[in-house]
Amino acid sequence: MKRIKRLSIFFLIAIVGFFAFQSGENNNTDFEIAKNLDIYYTLFRELDLFYVDPIDPGKLVKTSIDKMLSTLDPYTVYIPESKMEDYKFMTTGQYGGIGALIRKKDNYLMISEPYEGFPAQKSGLKAGDILLEINGKSIKGYSITQVSELLKGEPKSEVEIKVKRLYPKEKIFTVKFARQKIKINSVPYFGMLDKETGYIKLNQFTAGAGEEVKQALLKLEEASHPKSLIFDLRGNPGGLLIEAINVANVFIEKGKNIVSTKGKVASWNREYKTPSAAVDTGIRLVVLVGPGSASASEIVSGSIQDLDRGVILGQRSYGKGLVQTTRDLSYNSKLKVTTAKYYIPSGRCIQALDYSHRNPDGSVGHVPDSLISEFKTSHGRTVYDGGGIMPDVYFQPPKYTSFIRALVVKDAIFDFSTYFSSQVDTIPKPDKFTLPDSSFKSFSQFLDSINFSYESETEQSLNDLEKTAKKEKYFDAIKDEITQLHKDLEEDRQKDLDKNKTDIQELLEEEICSRFYYQKGRIQSFLNHDGEIKKAIAILKDSTQYNYILSGDYKPPKVNEDDE
Repeated sequence: MKRIKRLSIFFLIAIVGFFAFQSGENNNTDFEIAKNLDIYYTLFRELDLFYVDPIDPGKLVKTSIDKMLSTLDPYTVYIPESKMEDYKFMTTGQYGGIGALIRKKDNYLMISEPYEGFPAQKSGLKAGDILLEINGKSIKGYSITQVSELLKGEPKSEVEIKVKRLYPKEKIFTVKFARQKIKINSVPYFGMLDKETGYIKLNQFTAGAGEEVKQALLKLEEASHPKSLIFDLRGNPGGLLIEAINVANVFIEKGKNIVSTKGKVASWNREYKTPSAAVDTGIRLVVLVGPGSASASEIVSGSIQDLDRGVILGQRSYGKGLVQTTRDLSYNSKLKVTTAKYYIPSGRCIQALDYSHRNPDGSVGHVPDSLISEFKTSHGRTVYDGGGIMPDVYFQPPKYTSFIRALVVKDAIFDFSTYFSSQVDTIPKPDKFTLPDSSFKSFSQFLDSINFSYESETEQSLNDLEKTAKKEKYFDAIKDEITQLHKDLEEDRQKDLDKNKTDIQELLEEEICSRFYYQKGRIQSFLNHDGEIKKAIAILKDSTQYNYILSGDYKPPKVNEDDE
């Protein structure tokens, strides 16, 4: 039976090759397709017949498809039937599940953040709960993907989870509840930062994002009458093109060009204009962007910049100016294929010129000046292509020390927040909560209890120097100096805690607020000490500076200013 199934696959491939050949006798491209499909089929047949071990046809074909598509661009991908639920979530923000984020914890996984109002939270699961079993099956050693698939399912279907909770006293218990349709809001939070300044955070451009932003602004204006608004697109990876138009339309008047798409199929080329009357075209506006702001986020921020509708603040955005279209394939699979590039109102494309040489976070790397072209906004300001949206006002993001990075990576911040939250019933609202000094002292003691250790960057460099010196036979000559340096750099946790107290306290406050007030609480706590927010408010309150930035006299930062 297995052999028959394999041969049927080969037969289908052969048929595809035959008809491609028949339809393209007079076309060299079609001939090349047919020829290479035939080669692929014969290669596969020989592998199946003669390879020393049994082969998995499905796995082998998927690997070959993935590798083939990766030579084109990072966004043209094959979506097998088994991954359709993930695809639907990316486009709609909906899935059937328990409503919680999970993360790795040793050999198991744990709840990192339950969504407020969904099954996990309503059944009593908390951040820090370690998942031991799902429906009676141990998940020890499972990957996040494997556990995620077990937790997802049809709405109203039941799932049983065995959990270990560490604090206030270790206990193991089981919860059983029904999955439900999970719809994650595109706007997780909006509110007033002060009497004059509103704030809206947009996390993704899933279906309905434009309406969510519209309703958020209407509610703010009805209740508080803000004079200005901060629109936060940091970390927003994009989503649906039509929702980018809808979101831009909240701030930009009807009939304005927002984006044009151009590709191989000329009949698909389109110009997208704002379809409706805007909610507010006069409110002073600052849009926050960063390296994680991509695709639809760049359409919105780029059109606002090109039309001089608001000030863009932050760091250069990701640089994804490609449009993907989903095409149906056989056996309920799909191909998400790049079909066009998009161009914002000034005529520039923000696609990074080089797919491969990006920064570690995936954002645009250095672009040679010779490859950068100038464009003009509605007011005559100079803007550039070459990759991403360069903000009108560049803000240098804070950089954490190796000590703080170690606290985060080794879950010390997360685990202490779990412990702290088990000791108190309530905390003040996020905009009022500050971690008491006594609790910061408890954090130091907590690090002792979990045997926390770390290596500073200086220590890492010194260890590398020692290895190199030994390899090159110089170590004996500098042994005493290296030994003394090691002593001088010996871990002094209290010194590092004192030196980094402000940053550590802020991270702890955010994590603790998320335990009591969930995602909204995390955002509100972060806003308390967000330097970009403070800079944005200062610009919005200074009408002279705000208007100058949007005038033709303003000189924007250079494209590569943030490369260092």
